[in-house]
Amino acid sequence: MKAHTAETQASITPMKALDFLKEGNARFVKNLQANRDLLKQANETREGQWPFAVILSCIDSRTSAELIFDQGLGDVFSIRIAGNVVNTDIIGSIEFACKVAGSKLIVVMGHTSCGAVKGACNHVEMGNLTELLSKIQPAVYQEKLTLDSSHRNASNEEFVENVATINVKRSVKTIVDRSYILEQMIEEGEIAIIGAKHDLETGKVEFFDDTMISGKSDVRAKMSY
Repeated sequence: MKAHTAETQASITPMKALDFLKEGNARFVKNLQANRDLLKQANETREGQWPFAVILSCIDSRTSAELIFDQGLGDVFSIRIAGNVVNTDIIGSIEFACKVAGSKLIVVMGHTSCGAVKGACNHVEMGNLTELLSKIQPAVYQEKLTLDSSHRNASNEEFVENVATINVKRSVKTIVDRSYILEQMIEEGEIAIIGAKHDLETGKVEFFDDTMISGKSDVRAKMSY
């Protein structure tokens, strides 16, 4: 399998980019990775790169985007930070990936049993981690299904997973809300953004269709909630 070129990247739509990721994850789950020569891909991309997607995910060692989506060198931009949280530097990196480098799809991907989410659920404070976890706290407070206060902590797996999902959805909204560049690209149909969650046990990635923002009507409708 060859690395993407400027021509192949230009021909990819946001929905086709999503299909590539879904197909790659299906291969990963079945342990049927595509046959690719990574050294050759490194050589093919030495003069430039044309990734079709940018993926914001957690630093967890089990959630490498290239692996779980079965992608090669030059295929995707991978941004990793504990708890897949959003800050100015990350938004700037996504703007570069889409506006400058031509990526067509933004994916915000959380995962099951996330340590950062558990830390936020337990209101952990530790050095610089305190500020990072504070970005997940709104998702903790937004979780309304767990009514018993004694169950609103990391020992409750269901609560943790609910918070992780909410955190992903909030991050999708935050990226669009805080970037005029990306918002305009979405309205013009040049790019799309969607949230997802990786199951560490099965390897499967669930895409949250209700988070997909792919046009002007989506921006107006989904940025209002």
